[in-house]
Amino acid sequence: MITASNTDEREIVLSRTLNAPRELVWEAWTNPEHVKIWWGPDGFTNTFHEFELKPGGVWRFIMHGPDGTDYPNKIVFTKVEKPSRLEYRQGSDEDNAGMFEAIILFTEKDGKTELTMRSIFKTKEARDFVVEKYGAVEGGKQHLRRLENYLQKMA
Repeated sequence: MITASNTDEREIVLSRTLNAPRELVWEAWTNPEHVKIWWGPDGFTNTFHEFELKPGGVWRFIMHGPDGTDYPNKIVFTKVEKPSRLEYRQGSDEDNAGMFEAIILFTEKDGKTELTMRSIFKTKEARDFVVEKYGAVEGGKQHLRRLENYLQKMA
């Protein structure tokens, strides 16, 4: 478990106000039938193998990049507080199941939802690596934009 003592240099925080009620955003984020459609940066698709939304539950999936590269993922949910908060550990496989911890907050604001994604890495170097090698900040922005576009179709 990553402790929260001075994490600024080890984290990526992305926020977006979505024009949708919190319950709808929660549904889009936690129902695998929805998630598999919008999850990931532009051009990515997903194959889900397992999705169990509960503390200790596992979500295994492969993100397929537009260049044909497959990215195996394993998420272990650590906290599920419907409809306001999700926490999980995410890695790429069994040996790397705790690459980072994520806290996702769903905050109701006048019928809209402020979504905040906070990813906390073990070290500054680990954070810098995913930002530089995988474009994590831009990918995260695309991820939230895809969610917003999907929510418009759900409404």
